[in-house]
Amino acid sequence: MRTASRLFATSAVLFFACAGIRLHAQSGDNGLTLQSGGSTIHVSFPIPPPAPLKPVIQTWITKAATAVTNYYRRYPVSAVNITVNLRNRLGVNDGHASGWNGARIEIAVGRNNSAALFDDDWIMTHEMVHLAFPSVAEKHHWIEEGLATYIEPVARARVGQLSPEKIWGDMVDGMPNGLPEGGDHGLDHTPTWGRTYWGGAMFCLYADVEIRRRTHNQKGLEDAMRAILEKNGNIQTEADLSDLLATGDKATGVPVLTELYNEWSGKPVTPDLNSLWKQLGVVSDGKTVRFDDSAPLASVRKAITSGIAK
Repeated sequence: MRTASRLFATSAVLFFACAGIRLHAQSGDNGLTLQSGGSTIHVSFPIPPPAPLKPVIQTWITKAATAVTNYYRRYPVSAVNITVNLRNRLGVNDGHASGWNGARIEIAVGRNNSAALFDDDWIMTHEMVHLAFPSVAEKHHWIEEGLATYIEPVARARVGQLSPEKIWGDMVDGMPNGLPEGGDHGLDHTPTWGRTYWGGAMFCLYADVEIRRRTHNQKGLEDAMRAILEKNGNIQTEADLSDLLATGDKATGVPVLTELYNEWSGKPVTPDLNSLWKQLGVVSDGKTVRFDDSAPLASVRKAITSGIAK
């Protein structure tokens, strides 16, 4: 892993003004160091990438950091070590974040990846979102993955990396994967892929909408997550989920997180997704999405993707 004391053979300084966030990048033969909002992102390559690929990787990591910093109003950890492994297959895969012995992300990328492939990637942002939430008991793993699955596209949309049509279309397609099936015993007791990732994301979506509905769109899930990060810590700390939800509820002024957890954690709950899409004004024909701004919760939909109450 890269450390802050490593000497670089060459260096360059780049500044990014995305969403008002300034990033300083220092490049060396075997890695990169990025500065985001006072935090340090060390990037190391066990195998040095081809020269043309390195600045593309730098831009990719910078864009993910920009989206996450904008959503949380700070980067989640003071320092993180990111190991980028090169693979022969195209794409981005094998992402993993951990907080043991320091915040770390390990991820694999294709050595022949194009800039377009990196632009389409969601995994780096997903893993960075993981950094912002404390570690909880294994039975609550769905909240860790659900938050990362839900916040990743929202955070990217807020800095112009994804269109609203893209993220709502993906939610319409993906959220049904989180619905309970036969033998389900609630989110805490059904560790399937669908319930862990999309069930957790569905919990976050319903929480975000309900917080905004009760607060007249003045608060959202991000307010709860920012408060948890400030009071309870990040991936490097351990916490009881009940304490985290209480922190989030205090920040929003409404007990939505605790109430929803009490309802969904121990028994199967099948929310009416079609009714939710209609209320939000999300109209899908199975291929494309359009918006109905006369829908009762259209302002909530807009605020989720823009971060601005309307």
